[in-house]
Amino acid sequence: MSKLDIPLSIMQKSVVIRPGGRQEMDEHVAIETPYAIALNDRVIGSSMVLPVDLEEFGAGFLFGQGYIKKAEEIREILVCPQGRISVYADVENEEPREVIITSGCGGTGKIPKEMLEGEFAPLADYCLPFAEIKSFIREALHSSPLGPQTHCVHGCGLWNNGRLQVYHEDVGRHNAVDKVLGSILLGRASNNSAVYTTGRLTSDMVLKCARIGIPIIMSRTSPSSLGLALAKRSGATLVAYSRPERINVFNAPERILT
Repeated sequence: MSKLDIPLSIMQKSVVIRPGGRQEMDEHVAIETPYAIALNDRVIGSSMVLPVDLEEFGAGFLFGQGYIKKAEEIREILVCPQGRISVYADVENEEPREVIITSGCGGTGKIPKEMLEGEFAPLADYCLPFAEIKSFIREALHSSPLGPQTHCVHGCGLWNNGRLQVYHEDVGRHNAVDKVLGSILLGRASNNSAVYTTGRLTSDMVLKCARIGIPIIMSRTSPSSLGLALAKRSGATLVAYSRPERINVFNAPERILT
């Protein structure tokens, strides 16, 4: 089944009530379904997801929680339509010593404390011309009809050298970012890029992107104080309130070329 054949929404009638009366309306509702993520046949956690790009999600989810550290560790990913993503990797299958519950939804947002406090590797060497930001944001937000149809999904895309590399959607902002990280790990996109998300730039969102080496992290909305602190520690360019004609750069504005 191709990506285009996967049902991502259902139709549901709603009743619109206004001062002048009632009217039935046909509405698109995004599909949300549980998937367990297993590493070497051990279930690490479960998440409610939009059931598309699940190989990427499995890889990105495990990277975000510190179980996978580099692309070369991944050997195989199997997706079972009944609700399981099995990742096989050459890693030690052990629990992190101390974890922090993140701001993510679904109860599976946990990162090792050592990741939050550890050093960052150098980021990829990429600068983004301000003139390309309009195209980046518009191409990302118009690359799928699901967002305008359902108003229920977050999106995340990667931009490099005037081109949208990938764009992923999910009912959760963290899941959409995890799918982009998975695309990088699986060799389907490069970290030598700018990332744009429709979600808030909280600590774990910034941490994931900086750990995989993305130098420019952009959002439609706002950062948190710890997200900003991690951007400063890693040296990442942190961009908030991104619009086609305006951005607010909270850290390292030199990567935005004017």
